Amino acid sequence: MKVAVSCTSPLLQKSLELFLDKHLNSALHSDILIRDEKCHQDPKCFYIGSDESADLKKPFSKSQLILALEKHYASLHPQKEQQPKERKIAVEAETLNFSILEKRIESLTQEYQANILQVVKAFYEN
Repeated sequence: MKVAVSCTSPLLQKSLELFLDKHLNSALHSDILIRDEKCHQDPKCFYIGSDESADLKKPFSKSQLILALEKHYASLHPQKEQQPKERKIAVEAETLNFSILEKRIESLTQEYQANILQVVKAFYEN
């Protein structure tokens, strides 16, 4: 799924770019164009707003955004649904990225614990 973002709100624009960094593409080569202005005449347009006619209502979370975009993409391209093997590879990649993050957090926690122990020992030595 290739996504382009074109919003009048700079805050929404930047937030969407951060949320969708893996899926971003130019407007010409995208499957979905996300906008914060009504654009119902274009089928690839995905409208984010506060009113009832929005494809996704504000406020929203990253997971709500991804799910809504996947649903919109599936409605545009019903024959291009991900194969089970492709979905499994994507899940494994997410698990791999999570394990890297988990190891980094563990390393930082151990470093923090060592620093605290060093401060406590120095306090009681004086």
